[in-house]
Amino acid sequence: MTATTEFGLPTVAVTPGLETRTTMTVRNDSDIVEAYTFEVVGECAPWTTVEPVRLSLYPGTSEQVTVVLRPPRSPAVRAGEIPLGVRVLPTERPDSVVVSETIVLVAPFAEQRAELVPERRRAWRRARYHVTLHNDGNTSADATLSAPETDDQLTYALPERPVTVGPGDSADLDFRVRVAKIVWFGKPVTWPLRLDASAVAGEDVGQHPLEGELIQLPVFPRWLLVLLAALLALVVAWFALVRPAVRSAAREAADDRAQQIAEAGQESQVTTPPKQGGGAGGGQQGQQGQQQSGQGQEGGGTGGSAGTQGQQSSSTIEVRTNGGQQGVGEYTVPQGKVFHITDLVLANRQGDEGVLTITFGDRVITTIALETFRNQDYHWVTSIDVLPGANVTATVDCAQPGTPLTGRQAPNCFELLNVSGDLTDQPSQ
Repeated sequence: MTATTEFGLPTVAVTPGLETRTTMTVRNDSDIVEAYTFEVVGECAPWTTVEPVRLSLYPGTSEQVTVVLRPPRSPAVRAGEIPLGVRVLPTERPDSVVVSETIVLVAPFAEQRAELVPERRRAWRRARYHVTLHNDGNTSADATLSAPETDDQLTYALPERPVTVGPGDSADLDFRVRVAKIVWFGKPVTWPLRLDASAVAGEDVGQHPLEGELIQLPVFPRWLLVLLAALLALVVAWFALVRPAVRSAAREAADDRAQQIAEAGQESQVTTPPKQGGGAGGGQQGQQGQQQSGQGQEGGGTGGSAGTQGQQSSSTIEVRTNGGQQGVGEYTVPQGKVFHITDLVLANRQGDEGVLTITFGDRVITTIALETFRNQDYHWVTSIDVLPGANVTATVDCAQPGTPLTGRQAPNCFELLNVSGDLTDQPSQ
């Protein structure tokens, strides 16, 4: 060993952000003039230097050098004891390296930042926030939340236990705010929020006041009130003005139609009495008149009842067919009878899709899309006459079976047709 070193103090107390100096004695124990350089090792090396950087000593002499410590004010420099080592490197005899050691005592410092995230929220009644606490000190801190100025209408749900935040770390403290009453209509209400974030680091206590807002939205916006008022006005106008007018017009139309039907019935009952005269001539004219009436009824097939006494009759036609196919249902008027049809009722209970065609004899009465109705009825003041042997036909072109109330799609299309009217004897020729 060619050198002896010794620090002036057994421990060196430093404060982050400030400069601290201490001394170290170097003695040349060799028999030659020696030059020494210095190298700081350990955690203190980034912020510790030795002055001067080179020292020359004669044999048997000693001299002090200055060790300068400049710890930054950063969480990276943790509070507590840190070993400090300085290597003394001889130039002439580099193998004879000496290391001098001491303890550096880093003082704690507290520095925190707190922020409310978000500062403003919009909600009907409840909102969730969190406070982010950043610990920029070099010692751990216990963070808590409190609401010193609590509004009577606001309720805070704050964390019950403190949260420990290490040096250089950050932590979120979640909390909820609830308003006592709901705003149903009107304008949004702004509620100010005031909290304190406390950070305890050793004996240091930091208070961080925070402010934010809760904007309470009404459940129903103002434009909805305007819309409801407009709808109410329309309903009142309908019942007060439009509906009475519609009923009056319908009643007048119904009275006019009833009067027309009554007049037509009276005219049909008026007959010209036969002439009084020669028996052969009068009888021939009567037979000729009856023959002309029968021919007109048979040829037309669409005229009203000829005044012959008959009985009320009805018939139901069922048509069932698979999807993509055509089904036909018929009713044949009995021989010697004339069917004076006045009512027609259609039923599409399954909601099938396709086309329904109805014919009386050779005449097409209607063609209707199945998907446009579930129940449909037709009524005629003047009956439609179907001659003996002619058919009332229902033809169904099934595009797709519907879905009845059971919720399952039907296996095929199924339609009902009911025709009713007077069934009378055919007039004799």
